[in-house]
Amino acid sequence: MDDASGGAPIVPQDLASPAVARPVATKRVNLALQGGGTHGAFTWGVLERLAEDDRLVFDGVSGASAGAINAAVFVQGLADGGPQGAIKALGKMWREVAQGLARSPMRNTPFEKALWGHDMTYSLAYQAFETLTRVFSPYQINPFAGDFNPLRKVVDDNLDWQRLRTDPRAIRLFISATNVRTGKPRVFNRAEVSTDVVLASACLPNVFRAVEIEGEAFWDGGYVGNPALWPLYYERGAPDIVLVQINAIVRDELPTNAADIMNRLNEISFNASLMAEMRAIDFVQRLLDGGRLEQPRYRRIFLHVIEDEDRMRGFKLSTKLNGDWEFLQILRRYGREAADRFLASHFDTLGKESTLDIQRYL
Repeated sequence: MDDASGGAPIVPQDLASPAVARPVATKRVNLALQGGGTHGAFTWGVLERLAEDDRLVFDGVSGASAGAINAAVFVQGLADGGPQGAIKALGKMWREVAQGLARSPMRNTPFEKALWGHDMTYSLAYQAFETLTRVFSPYQINPFAGDFNPLRKVVDDNLDWQRLRTDPRAIRLFISATNVRTGKPRVFNRAEVSTDVVLASACLPNVFRAVEIEGEAFWDGGYVGNPALWPLYYERGAPDIVLVQINAIVRDELPTNAADIMNRLNEISFNASLMAEMRAIDFVQRLLDGGRLEQPRYRRIFLHVIEDEDRMRGFKLSTKLNGDWEFLQILRRYGREAADRFLASHFDTLGKESTLDIQRYL
């Protein structure tokens, strides 16, 4: 065709090409979520930030204790409304946790908060709780068979188990609990998950009665799988596992008072199973490096970690029971910032190599 001014004809290749959006290159990852009471709000922040990144696709999630609750809500939220659905579901759940704990006697008074901030170690409520749970068992405190677990309402209000079990859009989900009789881990998959399974995974034996499932009694999954990693690679999902760690691995200072000793014992016991799994994974990877194992029967696993030990190390054991909304928002912000640092530094490495320093766990 001719130019309107009478100049040279315009040929098709002279026309500007229409802008076409390029598809976003995505990385598929598994998530492994540690437990640690209300410190799980750190994981809330991590999950929220990861869900905002459209370069990530989630393959499976494994969780224990508070990590189990985060995992289940995250998986259902993804199935219901994609990443934004997961963000919305997590926010709703944590608001309900804060509202429930705001009515609990287990909190600092305004005067105690002014003195000690978010640490409840020396508060009257926490001292009474510590004394009570060390002298009496949950079966003595509550001799009746009724269930007074305040988490039950939060779990029931935020999860639709029948739909989650059968929804074809839902990704893989694994929740670990400790069999009281055998001392072995039990990992429940998505088709087996229920309110009781989640409560079993978060059942601290000095606080709650053991949760019975299929005739077996279960305690907190953090004792034997915090979280369980093996289901994520055993079922041959994505090779990348991103651990969200909220319990400190290393403490340079020697704990010398009762509160600090109990805090360190809690961290060691809740990290022990994770460290054992790390040793097993490292052993297999070294055999693969030496050509002593054949692929594809054995395959490469890439491990990564999102953590903020420097900050999380500053919180005492009592803060794992602190549901103050201001405190939860601080933890959420720490989690978002840690995830942001991870994405900035290691996104391009996903699918290629591990970024976790395995020697810290061996």
